[in-house]
Amino acid sequence: MKTYRTEHPNPQFERDDWQCLNGEWDFGFKKAVPGFKFSADESTAVKIRGDNNFPTKINVPFCIESSLSEIGFTDFVNMVWYRKTVDIKKNSKRVFLHIGAADYLTTVLINGKAAGRHKGGYTSFSFEITELIKDGENEVFILCEDSVKNPLVMRGKQSERRKSHGCDYTRTTGIWQSVYLEYVPKEYIKKIKIFPDAKNCSVTVNAEFSGVADFVCEAFYNGKAVGRAELKQASTNRFFEIKLSEKHLWQPGDGKLYDLKLTFGNDTVNSYFGLRDIRLDGFRFLINDKSVFQRLVLDQGFYQDGIYTAPDEQAMINDIELSFALGFNGARLHQKVFEPRFLYNCDRMGYLVWGEYANWGLDYSSAKSVAVFLSEWKEVVERDFNHPSIIGWCPFNETWDYHGRRQYDELLSTVYDFTKTADPTRPCIDTSGNFHVKTDIYDVHDYSYDTEFFKSNYDRLVTENELYEHVLNDNPGRQKYGGQPVFVSEYGGIKWETDSSVKSWGYGKDVKTPQEFADRYCKLTQALLSNKKIMGFCYTQLYDIEQEQNGLYTYRREKKFPDEIYRKIKETNTAVAEIEKDE
Repeated sequence: MKTYRTEHPNPQFERDDWQCLNGEWDFGFKKAVPGFKFSADESTAVKIRGDNNFPTKINVPFCIESSLSEIGFTDFVNMVWYRKTVDIKKNSKRVFLHIGAADYLTTVLINGKAAGRHKGGYTSFSFEITELIKDGENEVFILCEDSVKNPLVMRGKQSERRKSHGCDYTRTTGIWQSVYLEYVPKEYIKKIKIFPDAKNCSVTVNAEFSGVADFVCEAFYNGKAVGRAELKQASTNRFFEIKLSEKHLWQPGDGKLYDLKLTFGNDTVNSYFGLRDIRLDGFRFLINDKSVFQRLVLDQGFYQDGIYTAPDEQAMINDIELSFALGFNGARLHQKVFEPRFLYNCDRMGYLVWGEYANWGLDYSSAKSVAVFLSEWKEVVERDFNHPSIIGWCPFNETWDYHGRRQYDELLSTVYDFTKTADPTRPCIDTSGNFHVKTDIYDVHDYSYDTEFFKSNYDRLVTENELYEHVLNDNPGRQKYGGQPVFVSEYGGIKWETDSSVKSWGYGKDVKTPQEFADRYCKLTQALLSNKKIMGFCYTQLYDIEQEQNGLYTYRREKKFPDEIYRKIKETNTAVAEIEKDE
């Protein structure tokens, strides 16, 4: 069985002493049953682990539903479990087991003893297993439980029906990001938080330590030392500033990165940062004090062979390059938390992205949802804070009523307040599309296909400083425009079918020729670029996903149109926006 994804999973926090556990694992699973309930503790895992219940093998980190897992079972599954014998050399070090992501409730046993449990299908987590292991062979057992129909479990774009439909797709159950061991000295760096300051050519680092030791942080640019800070006998939590001798700004399309080397006693961590500032100024979005119109495309992070998981790093890079090739400068990373390796490539390539969560499936009308959502969202903001490519947070997408019950507004306002406290450096959109409660940017979703009607609605934003009910999703009284910067974060979605084996789906009235596709695309996009109160757009979407065939490329990332059509799209996308002229 070929082993995939052997690169270090997290370039933002990388140690040399680590061990990839991807590849072949013993595996078993249980189909979904009515009335399924999550286990209360690790006793279920202990029982399954002891039953010799491993009839097959799976290729980690791919989910059971994917072809790359070498299983490809796509019906409903409530439980999946994994077992692997791992050779471990402790060498007097602390040992941590890391799981990039596993959907949804994960229980880990080491040599039959509980190491920990984690809730949430999209965030990274780890357990220290030092006291549970021995030198030599050790058994790692992982149980994942999931239910896309549970109102307090977020599923994102995973279909709640047996098969894919509309804009919901094949499910992901269990492990879907890399699993690895990390070997750490007794005194070690627990985490870092990086605050770049482009104006003052400096960077402030907040480091959290376990133990007491001397600490050194060195900054490099292209291998040249450009700054250094030292702390004697550092402990607990410290802030320190590094003045940089050279200024290299991180900018859209030009992701200049500084390297960081952090040494705490015998522990060394390698990281990086980008020197860039973000702020809103009236209707403008400024990056390093320059108005940047956001020319974004919707990227849902699905792969035909790996579902949620890219087969290799190059597949992630290719998606960014496809987007750049059409004149986009970034993406909404939609209804999914993308893996750190993808974000690293966004960082180094200067690709603008919004950090979002996979909130669909949650009962937004319930007060219980506040605690559930916050516990998972906190992990997202903490993990991804240091990525310069992330230019804003958007915890929710389209909080439609849940079974006829209105959203619990306090959910959105509480999550907004938490996000701004955890990260005051970036803007936050409470919910993309609807229904806004408390937001820095007023974004809307508008799939109108009549180009003249589309333009006239947004022209009124300029002439009357008002968004009309059509733009507010035809829900009068549910939200009111408050004069914020405007972002049309979903539009277009024009269907062009390339796979007739499925009942294809898209938005609006179908077009009949590639030229008609290009004409509609260009007119819709020009209407937004020419509006001096609109700070950005996000076109739906970069590539087809299963039956949703409204992508600019196929699901295989192949061209759908003649080159001339792509040239017209790029020419339109790269035109100077009206709001960029206000310098």
